[in-house]
Amino acid sequence: MLPALLAGCSNEIPMLNLGIDDTYRIARMSKLPLESALTGREYIWKVEGETVSTDRRYIFMAEKEGEYSLSFDIIDDETPYHFDFTITVMHEEVEYSPYISRVYEYCPAPGQFVNEMPRYEEGDTYADILQKAEESISGTNDIMITLGGYGGYVTFGFDHTVINIHGEKDFRIWGNCFYELLQPDKKGGSAEPGIVMVSYDTNCNGLPDDEWYEIAGSEYNSDATRHGYEITYHRPDPNREIVADEDNSLDDIYYIRWNDNLGSNGFLAKNIFHNQDYYPKWIDENSISFRGSLLAPNAEDISGYGAYFVLYSYPWGYVDNHPNEYEDLNSFDISWAVDSKGNHVDLPGVDFIRVYTGINQYCGWLGETSTELSRAQDLHISLPGIPAP
Repeated sequence: MLPALLAGCSNEIPMLNLGIDDTYRIARMSKLPLESALTGREYIWKVEGETVSTDRRYIFMAEKEGEYSLSFDIIDDETPYHFDFTITVMHEEVEYSPYISRVYEYCPAPGQFVNEMPRYEEGDTYADILQKAEESISGTNDIMITLGGYGGYVTFGFDHTVINIHGEKDFRIWGNCFYELLQPDKKGGSAEPGIVMVSYDTNCNGLPDDEWYEIAGSEYNSDATRHGYEITYHRPDPNREIVADEDNSLDDIYYIRWNDNLGSNGFLAKNIFHNQDYYPKWIDENSISFRGSLLAPNAEDISGYGAYFVLYSYPWGYVDNHPNEYEDLNSFDISWAVDSKGNHVDLPGVDFIRVYTGINQYCGWLGETSTELSRAQDLHISLPGIPAP
């Protein structure tokens, strides 16, 4: 029995028989899982003479079109094996889009824009809200969605794998941050940093169920950042006492209770500007929990009495952290990815991107700090009508 080779991405890998042509044709930025049906002491996969894997299974993927020479060796005293073959990488039949094509998950934490961005309508199910989120941020629709308070997230992908090109930024994400005018040099205003996670579809099932890695932004190694943070929000108690604040900017200061694994607890208040329910109305559960890295608070009340809050931008590596016109500061390098222990990982590309609100912070009448986003772009795919460099 010979190695099994597949010209496509599937969980079922057919056997390579002796009479099958040893040349395979795939589209660029698509996966070709390769796996040995024989076992041995060691395995070596090479592309153009360079070792790319020593596992029994290897996924081939290439950004550029052309013919690639591969070899596979089983290193074993009793059953050594060597096989040479080629893979022709072609241009895709239907041009890839540089923008989001699918939203896989939309799970916002409670917040003042929840049930409004996107809008909940009576009877909507999770599937309905998920579709609305996808319609909002896919392509160039540019309709803002909110992730709510700390931990709320969205998971999306493109119609292809975003290739990790070393030394270059790989994708860009749009938010709604702006700088305020009083202290322009401090780069503060409405920065509501969202943390980015990425995943590579190693099991080739098209679902975001593989391991996730954090894009380590400028604050990842800060002493003020807490990793492994967990928070739980509780559905508002209908029998609670409703108390407004003294300056009448908050209608209900004990609106949504939360507690975390640091022993802290508090409330997400309801303000006078947004009167709809802040707890996601399509969720049946009476509590929702989130886990991730927690960034330090970035807000300052420069008025001294709650009238003027400035939310300062972190240097780099977060969504909704700098105004959209600063392309480089809103772009991300897959090579920044780290595993759950903070170790660098070398991913060939990513199929799924997750963004979640990275700060647990409430700023008076301004409300909770909540990441918003409206679009994402693969920086390696030419924009429509613009030829590749």
